Amino acid sequence: MRALTWAVRLTIFVLLVAFAAKNADNVTLRFYFDLALQAPLVLVLFGFFAAGALFGMLALIGTLLRQRREIARLSKQAPPPAPPPVAGL
Repeated sequence: MRALTWAVRLTIFVLLVAFAAKNADNVTLRFYFDLALQAPLVLVLFGFFAAGALFGMLALIGTLLRQRREIARLSKQAPPPAPPPVAGL
């Protein structure tokens, strides 16, 4: 199973490297106020992917914190667990 996992990882890595090699042309991003940025297409795509992943994680922080508070509250309200039975009695 471990070999299969590494084979999949290697395949994905090779595909990403091939994708980067095919998309090395420069693109121009035009912003407001005549601000422009030239960068390779693969870097622009990676940057937007990373920004999307970051925004997704930030969107989950509120839910995660609320669930942690609820778990802590419920843990305080729960009765202590009963001791395990003793064998042989």
